[in-house]
Amino acid sequence: MASTQGPGRARPHAPWSSAAWRDTAFTASGVPLHFAGWAILGVPWWGLMPVNATPILLLVAATALPVLLLARPATRAHRERAWAMLGLDVPPLPEWPDGPFRSPLRALRTAEMWRELRYHLLVGPLLACGALLVLACWTAGLLLSTVVLYAWALPDGSTLSLGTHAVRTALLCALGVLLLAAAPLLASAVRALDVAAVTTLLAPDRAKELERRVEDLAEKRAEVVDAADLERRRIERDLHDGAQQRLVSLALNLGLARETLTGVPDDAMKVIVEAHEEAKEALTELRTLIRGLHPAVLEDRGLDAALSGVAARVPVPVRLRVEVPERASSTVEAVAYFVVSEALTNVVKHARATSVEVAVLREGATLRVVVGDDGVGGADPARGTGLTGLARRVRSVDGTFRVTSPAGGPTTLTVELPCAL
Repeated sequence: MASTQGPGRARPHAPWSSAAWRDTAFTASGVPLHFAGWAILGVPWWGLMPVNATPILLLVAATALPVLLLARPATRAHRERAWAMLGLDVPPLPEWPDGPFRSPLRALRTAEMWRELRYHLLVGPLLACGALLVLACWTAGLLLSTVVLYAWALPDGSTLSLGTHAVRTALLCALGVLLLAAAPLLASAVRALDVAAVTTLLAPDRAKELERRVEDLAEKRAEVVDAADLERRRIERDLHDGAQQRLVSLALNLGLARETLTGVPDDAMKVIVEAHEEAKEALTELRTLIRGLHPAVLEDRGLDAALSGVAARVPVPVRLRVEVPERASSTVEAVAYFVVSEALTNVVKHARATSVEVAVLREGATLRVVVGDDGVGGADPARGTGLTGLARRVRSVDGTFRVTSPAGGPTTLTVELPCAL
């Protein structure tokens, strides 16, 4: 692979490169901040040795409180330093609920505060020592690599005199060059450690952030599902109160015309009869559509009445058992209703069953729906038959969906829906 290093561009770790000076400046800029916490804790003890417990406790309180108060401003300073010098955007930590000056000791109960203290009092000072080592490496390297520039002016008796100690001077000059070559690498290493510590200890905890995002997404998904259910109910009401009533009126008028008109030509009467039959069929289809959107009886009387109506329309004997002492949310009830309705439709179309058992039970915070038939079996969600759509509908409310259907039967569909909302 051809090198992308241009002839006029410095190598990343060369002593004269911009990256080397950037890393050095970044590590050096953190030294005052890294030592600030220990400076606050140590200054009151300078030259003072209390002899009893009371002054010691007072000194500890007097030094610990400023550290707690300044921990968050120091964290913001490190975030700004990372952004200004490296272009690294570190997400901010959540603010203290009561404010730092109202109850700073309450912050000790949070994991964020302990992570901040770990950075400011433990990791930070170690990084500061590394930064000082980088500066010492640069300083010693510059002084030693340029020793030949000023050694000639030293007297002959000096340890660095070119006249009497030329070999020693050359070795020191070589050592200085090595230190200059090592300084950028050391600065880069300290910078990488500092960045890793800042993103790990001074940024929101990734696990908690992911947990918060999952909860937020779950809430938004629940809102979308509820909104869709509300929209279905609105459409059902509009169709029930609007189009259905017009069709009922039309069918009644055509029926009256069919029964009362006399002396009408046969062709005209045939048109009236056909229009009457078409109106009744359209009304039947519209009622079926309305029940498919959201049956009004489900909202008014609950699952027992709604499922009893579904079971009564199935041409296969259905044994229905509904035990729901406390109603769940309208969204969960709608999912349970459509699960039973679609399952019974599948039984009629595909199972060739002679009987079906349906059980809807509320067990604590779970609504359990079980539909079993004695048909030929072989139901597979991967092959369609409406089971895939049912599974998606169940998962939309964080429910579980299981189908047991060996070849030859029987088939059992089990759905569990969380209803403690």
